[in-house]
Amino acid sequence: MGVEGPRPADSDQIQPFEVHPFELDEVTIAELQSGMASGKFTAQELARKYLARIDEVDKHGPAVNSLIELNPDALSIADALDKERKEKGRRGPLHGIPVVIKDNIDTGDRMQTTAGSLALLGSRAAKDSFVARKLREAGAVILGKTNLSEWANIRSSHSTSGWSGRGGLTKNPYALDRNPCGSSSGTGAGVSANLCVVGVGSETDGSVVCPSSANGLAGIKPTLGLIGRSGIIPIAHSQDTAGPMARTVTDMAILLSALAGFDEHDPATAEMKSKPALDYTKFLDAKGLRGARLGVARKYFGFHDATEVLMNELIEEMKREGAVIVDPADLPSFGKFDDSELTVLLYELKADLNAYLANRPDAQVHSLKDVIEFNERNKEKELQYFGQDLFLKAEEKGPLTSKEYVDALAANHRLSRQEGIDAVMDKYKLDAIIAPTAGPTWITDLVDGDHVVGGSSNAAAVAGYPDISVPAGYIFGLPVGISFFGRAWSEPTLIKIAYAFEQMTKARKAPQFLPTVKI
Repeated sequence: MGVEGPRPADSDQIQPFEVHPFELDEVTIAELQSGMASGKFTAQELARKYLARIDEVDKHGPAVNSLIELNPDALSIADALDKERKEKGRRGPLHGIPVVIKDNIDTGDRMQTTAGSLALLGSRAAKDSFVARKLREAGAVILGKTNLSEWANIRSSHSTSGWSGRGGLTKNPYALDRNPCGSSSGTGAGVSANLCVVGVGSETDGSVVCPSSANGLAGIKPTLGLIGRSGIIPIAHSQDTAGPMARTVTDMAILLSALAGFDEHDPATAEMKSKPALDYTKFLDAKGLRGARLGVARKYFGFHDATEVLMNELIEEMKREGAVIVDPADLPSFGKFDDSELTVLLYELKADLNAYLANRPDAQVHSLKDVIEFNERNKEKELQYFGQDLFLKAEEKGPLTSKEYVDALAANHRLSRQEGIDAVMDKYKLDAIIAPTAGPTWITDLVDGDHVVGGSSNAAAVAGYPDISVPAGYIFGLPVGISFFGRAWSEPTLIKIAYAFEQMTKARKAPQFLPTVKI
């Protein structure tokens, strides 16, 4: 005779956590600027309101756990910006706006930068990263650092996204037992939960667009070299980039405008030295789908039935809005660069992380080898749920002059660019390629790790080309995003299309902090 377990909850009885209404829920940058201009509130008052909301929702109540550390200087920075606004006027659209950034982005202040690892706890970066400097120059108030999949999810092939040794587990604000995806988990969950206005994540492959999809956000992984990477704890210089995450395409574009630029410490940004600064909000066009040639990358479909139905309905809607749909429009090289991508990431991880850690003299680790040994010494905290097989494989790799690496990198670029995105766009004269960003997110499982069923981030990631995810709809109450990706430096075109899609669907809904999904 078996033992009967607990009965599943009646879905009609599932109630959200009692979270008080928040006056800044779903507010936009423009609305906050209007409020500050009218005297309705100050930047310091905004920072106070968000810090109180973080305490109520992130640290207590539903305990989303998206923030790993708060900025002890946030209120004084906001106060100084208020005085500057009175005396000189505002610097621009981000003046006084509260933002959060991922805990792999250096800040030369009293906050730490740890990539979620206990190995870097107690160490501080000597100076601001390029991203932090650009935010401060724009007048943004950095409220704090967000939790992430530890080491941006490159430690283990069996990891649980949104978990780090330092920060613990971040939850999805739509259903708290579901995963926020990663590795920019805390930025995705925090922005979606209205704990700030916008946030910055980083991506090597999927780490901006997947948490954007899972948390109902607009997020962009820009062209490699559009945003400087100096001061970001690296995985791989051939794919790493920071990326804006926001509740609207407009706010995403505002943040992208502030972050883009030449970084003298990042050779990948050389082209930005001669490019004029762009205000990406100028490309927001509600009629942007009219005449746009969109190719449907069908080989990225088929991993989830309900997602397939939703995407097909949206394709028909885009047709009605005047888009020219080419279906199918598959990459000729689909599936051919999976192995070479991992090879490149492992080689570059060892080289790039060693170089980064050499500039953190007060840290207790100075190389990938040191990190591996630290994790072993502290395995009850760092390795309690999953190991570090990818770190071990990376440590075995040789220098970046190795033939295996050189050949793999060349194959990556050829297969993802000339024989991939460029090839299909040339063949069909496309403005963008579309695919589901991901399906509805999975139940977080610290025993067996992530249960990802599908996604479309790898081609743009390996090519170093731009990729925007926009909220597309909901499946069992869980957000699903659609991706628009294309050629290098095509952000203006993609933003135009993404904004028109957003205005067509208006899919974004605020999360309810349900304990589990209503079925």
